[in-house]
Amino acid sequence: MLKDWPTDEKPREKLLQYGAGSLSDAELLAIFLRTGVKGVHVVDLARNLLKSFGSISQIYQAQLVEFCQHHGLGKAKYVQLQACLEMSKRYLAEQMQSGQTLTSSARTQQFLTAELRHETREVFAVLFLNTQHQVLKFERLFHGTINAAAVYPRIVVESALKYQAGAVILAHNHPSGIAEPSIADNQITSRLEQALALIDIKVLDHIIVAGCHCYSYAEHGRMNDS
Repeated sequence: MLKDWPTDEKPREKLLQYGAGSLSDAELLAIFLRTGVKGVHVVDLARNLLKSFGSISQIYQAQLVEFCQHHGLGKAKYVQLQACLEMSKRYLAEQMQSGQTLTSSARTQQFLTAELRHETREVFAVLFLNTQHQVLKFERLFHGTINAAAVYPRIVVESALKYQAGAVILAHNHPSGIAEPSIADNQITSRLEQALALIDIKVLDHIIVAGCHCYSYAEHGRMNDS
């Protein structure tokens, strides 16, 4: 029984003593679930669910019917989980609200990951910034298929002019979970850099989101001015 575990191994007590970062995925999920089911304590239930779904990300992405098919889960837990996800997204969105200055690549990637990681189709989005790198607008501009999204430089340029941007960060997701740029990704990055340079707008980065992982063109020295 969980109550017989050493205090510093119980998920809630462990979190309070060592911080949330010390917990495994199963322990974090166990805190969310709160109780196990007959014959299975909550941490083992969490481990079983992670094994069945594959990851926390897949649990978040599960539709209601699929979610409720698993022993120990139901509509109430589904609602709670979706509420937790939305609160996380809104917290990160507040950190990137209009007027905030981008001072950290890690924070930018965290925000973009929260926004795009759960998309099941490719989505191409842009963070529009002023010349001081303060956020003007985040906008999803193009929606595509499972492995591609058509991107039109003219629309990106028009949007940049509309928001009076001085710089942009490009972003899109890879539903495949592979955070590596394709030839098409490289080509559209180059085309957008060229198109935006004509109106003196700098492309600071192009970030690819694949599940929990990101690929940054800037961090790999692949932007024109890097």
